[in-house]
Amino acid sequence: MFDWSQAGTALSDVGVTLVVLVAAVANLEGILYVVFVRWRKARLALPIMLITPAAIGLLALYVYPLLWELNVSFTKMNIRNFIFPGFLGLTAERDIFVGLQNYINVFTGPVLKQTGFFQLFAQTVIWTVTNVFFHVTLGMGLALMLNRRLRGRTAYRAMLILPWAIPATASLQIWRTEYNFEFGAVNQLLGLVGLGPYPWLSEPIWNFLAMLITNVWLGVPFMMVIVLGGLQSISHEYYEAAEIDGASPVQSFRTITLPLLRPVLIPAILLGTFLTFNQILVPFFINQNELETSDILVTALFRAAFQYSRYGFAAAFAFVIFAILLVFTVFYVRWTKALKGAYE
Repeated sequence: MFDWSQAGTALSDVGVTLVVLVAAVANLEGILYVVFVRWRKARLALPIMLITPAAIGLLALYVYPLLWELNVSFTKMNIRNFIFPGFLGLTAERDIFVGLQNYINVFTGPVLKQTGFFQLFAQTVIWTVTNVFFHVTLGMGLALMLNRRLRGRTAYRAMLILPWAIPATASLQIWRTEYNFEFGAVNQLLGLVGLGPYPWLSEPIWNFLAMLITNVWLGVPFMMVIVLGGLQSISHEYYEAAEIDGASPVQSFRTITLPLLRPVLIPAILLGTFLTFNQILVPFFINQNELETSDILVTALFRAAFQYSRYGFAAAFAFVIFAILLVFTVFYVRWTKALKGAYE
């Protein structure tokens, strides 16, 4: 039965929080107005007033947690040493400072019960590369199809974007049910063509494949929408000129479509890589038996922190993952020259 009183309490808490935030921002803006407009008469008063609330929010929600996590990463904070770490664990109630030992343990010891960092890293690379490849190729193929004059094109677009529109937790609960060995729709459909049944949820290879299929289904609409927007920004005059010159559809795609889609594809692939690399929902729901062969770095981080309560180790592990993504980003930007136009 629906609890109206509990719902009312939750709504009132949200309302009070919003009122407090609005009041705090209004007071801050008032102070900034008096200081920079009335008193200092600063030329950049308006940009300062617009940027300051966002800067404070970033400091409170991102910078401070990162510094706190960096501080914890040098301690042996865990469920037995769940105390205020102080500065690097040196000023805590007990001496919990371990220096760089947590970072060393990430590479030398087991991250999970049996699996180490390098196996998890290899699984994450396979997971990310495979997903991004199919996201881009299938998304581009669907975008090219929907960019043409097609009867019922609007209906097809609505249907193809559904996996992205449905809340991920709801769709993943359904997917996990459909992978059931006996009663799942996947094995039943495969049985109609004489295949299966396959142990999607219990065997390592099949479970990893199930995760890939599910995440490809979830990620293709995102890439399709981005590529479709890029395709619609390309003038048809280029294709008409190429057709007059005798260019084939493949040549037009290679010499017109791909170069003009480059400014759209480069950031889209980078964003898709980040989202896939840090995708925790699909492995968490589909890998319900907690097979370590199906874990990736972020799920291993989650288990280290919240299942094994290795808080100091998990903090160091998080910074290792951050470093991996940072190195990849720098390499990707340099290789693709994504920022070349910004400096010219």
